[in-house]
Amino acid sequence: MNPSSLALPHVAKLHAYTPGLQPSEPGWVKLNTNECPYPPSPRVAAALRREIGEDGVSLRLYPNPKSTPLRAAVAQLHGLREENVCIGNGSDDILNLLVRCFCTQDAAAGFTLPSYSLYPVLVGIQDGTSTIIEFDRTMRLPVERLAASPARVFFLTSPNAPTGVGFANAEIERVLSTYAGLLVVDEAYAPFASENTVSLLARYPNLVIVRTLSKAYALAGIRVGYALADPGVIGLLDRVRDSYNVNRLSQAAALAALEDQAYFETIVARVKATRDRAVRGFAETRGWFTYPSQANFIFTEPKNARGETGPAVAKAAYDFLCSRKVLVRHFPSHALTAPFLRISVGTDQEMQVLNDTLDAWLKAPPNA
Repeated sequence: MNPSSLALPHVAKLHAYTPGLQPSEPGWVKLNTNECPYPPSPRVAAALRREIGEDGVSLRLYPNPKSTPLRAAVAQLHGLREENVCIGNGSDDILNLLVRCFCTQDAAAGFTLPSYSLYPVLVGIQDGTSTIIEFDRTMRLPVERLAASPARVFFLTSPNAPTGVGFANAEIERVLSTYAGLLVVDEAYAPFASENTVSLLARYPNLVIVRTLSKAYALAGIRVGYALADPGVIGLLDRVRDSYNVNRLSQAAALAALEDQAYFETIVARVKATRDRAVRGFAETRGWFTYPSQANFIFTEPKNARGETGPAVAKAAYDFLCSRKVLVRHFPSHALTAPFLRISVGTDQEMQVLNDTLDAWLKAPPNA
């Protein structure tokens, strides 16, 4: 007997989420997974050392089951109450909890294309149904279509991934005021944006905000995210949340990072400054169409030495960069994204290596 044949039919058909490449050997310039190019606050390492102690005895004990001190810190940061906060093992955990609570075959989950490609995977795991609203190249928010969506829960990434385009609070509020379902605004990149939706929570109980500490707080390896929502929604997430879903070290690291807001603000400012210079370089110096980014990455349409653009050109640029150990992302499966590359903002030195390698690509003979 093949044991895998015992799987539920919908699981047997699933396609797993495809993460960005994580090379194990040294020497790569890694600009493909939107990680922070700088280390976390020095307080994080100190907090981890304290939590472990000399003998590691604390590790034999379960963590705080609700991450209560961390909930309190997040609530204080955003001017909310603990009842408005749920902590997850990364924001992906929060997204998974939301799908568990609100999505079935009869209650669809909605999302846009392009957006975070984990959404359909989570819906598939739940054996749920999806409803999709596609962006066009303008990347204008289709407010009326979103507001009229039949989905019970709709996931909106703002700023959008992979384009980096941010959506105005006024537009999101127009959706919230008429949408009959739960609007989940996935704000993974909000620290790099010009505004966020936290101020809308008090007026719209059908709003859920999802945040992560992976990007601006440089804690991708620690896996901490959180939801901000009406206490009733938070109560539902706690019902379906895995027990002890965030480990002791992650809780300690996240608390230390949140307590050092001065360091956080410095890192965000550095990333934004590098990002803005890079956007100008692609758009003005190279003449490549580049979306204005409110995230920690850039979405640009490569143009080869003959002035051509398109999916094949983007793939050629991607392959050339990869062959020189510079990693970016290419998303060939959607017509809007296929002609583009998504480039995480690195250090100034890493961005210079990227630019030098792109210059070499433009000078290289075809098929080099």
